[in-house]
Amino acid sequence: MLDYKLLHALATVVECGGFERAGDILGLSQSAISQRIKALEVRLGQPVLTRHPKLSPTPAGQQLLTHYQQVHLLERDLHQTLPTLDNATTRLRIAINADSVVTWWATAVADICQAEDLLLDLVIEDQDVGLKRLRDGDVAACLCATPTPIAGARCIKVGEMRYLPLASPAYVKRYFPEGLSPDAFQQAPVIVFGPHDQLQHQFLAQCGYHGHFPYHLCPSSEGFVRLASAGIGYGMIPHLQALEQLQNGHLVSIASGHSLTVPLYWHFWRHSGQLIQRLTERLSTLML
Repeated sequence: MLDYKLLHALATVVECGGFERAGDILGLSQSAISQRIKALEVRLGQPVLTRHPKLSPTPAGQQLLTHYQQVHLLERDLHQTLPTLDNATTRLRIAINADSVVTWWATAVADICQAEDLLLDLVIEDQDVGLKRLRDGDVAACLCATPTPIAGARCIKVGEMRYLPLASPAYVKRYFPEGLSPDAFQQAPVIVFGPHDQLQHQFLAQCGYHGHFPYHLCPSSEGFVRLASAGIGYGMIPHLQALEQLQNGHLVSIASGHSLTVPLYWHFWRHSGQLIQRLTERLSTLML
């Protein structure tokens, strides 16, 4: 039988990215956390963590994390029929893209968080890479652009987000006075969310351009809009997020009629319990 105190220690170390911080959260010394991880590795006969080049779960550790996530959610269901069990508040760890968080996500899940006494641990990942977190056992569910579920999981489409290439009017006048052109794309600074953000490349390919372009890196959805509004660059911004700026004229499209539509899929383990099921049912009713 697995000792779930050891699994709890493993999950906390991975979530916190280190032994010392995990110990602070669990009220244990760093040495005690290390001993629990060592005991788990002795029990399995193989390591559950790699320390270099960074702390991360091994394949065996990933399997244990996935199992722990599922058991934790299923145990919650027992409280409905066995109320004498300790009813600790559930913390649900979810990988999600930043643009969803700043637009529709909060409104969609607010009632469930309140009714279920649910705490969220949101891991911000680009919509193209969030599924890796679920595969690694680091999260219980994820929202991403991948339509194919991994083994043991399911997914549903919750909607689509439309992105527009937006900039300030002064920026458009400076860099695109004669419209879109290869020369303009070579000179006009772009705002890119992060190294995994491919929306800009897709937009440029849509315009027939595949060359180099200068860019700012800004891993913040709010900062993204602020940079564009200040005339620092242009970027692919969700239409939902830019409604006010479009209405007051602070942002305009550099390419009228051009947009990108990104599908969003909710991925979750098949046997994750009733809480995930209720959350999935709620998300399935969205009309993004």
